[in-house]
Amino acid sequence: MLYAILCYDNEDVVCSWTREEDEAVMAKLAVVQDRLRQEGRLGPVARLLPTTAATTVRKGTEPLVLDGPFAETKEQLLGFYIVECETLDDAVATAKDLAKASSSKGSYELRPVGFYQPEGRGA
Repeated sequence: MLYAILCYDNEDVVCSWTREEDEAVMAKLAVVQDRLRQEGRLGPVARLLPTTAATTVRKGTEPLVLDGPFAETKEQLLGFYIVECETLDDAVATAKDLAKASSSKGSYELRPVGFYQPEGRGA
């Protein structure tokens, strides 16, 4: 089963890190990522640009386009991992490894990934 491990944190705090602080966190996370890659379990990983670069399309009869994120929250989605895990417990253990490697106080949300492939498209 593929799991999306969604990384939430306070964007203002993370964006205020010095280059050295950011590089130190990324180096710790790279250790976990390298292990997952060697195990053949690591899929795409993405670090999202700040919410100030976001655009939201709000669903409705006439979709509405808004600058920035739609919801105001204390934590923002900053990135994600796609990881192969046999069980939810394995996914939780992986998220715990990532949490130990990060110096921030955010959270990781785990969701099983389902694929949608319209007939005749893609692999």
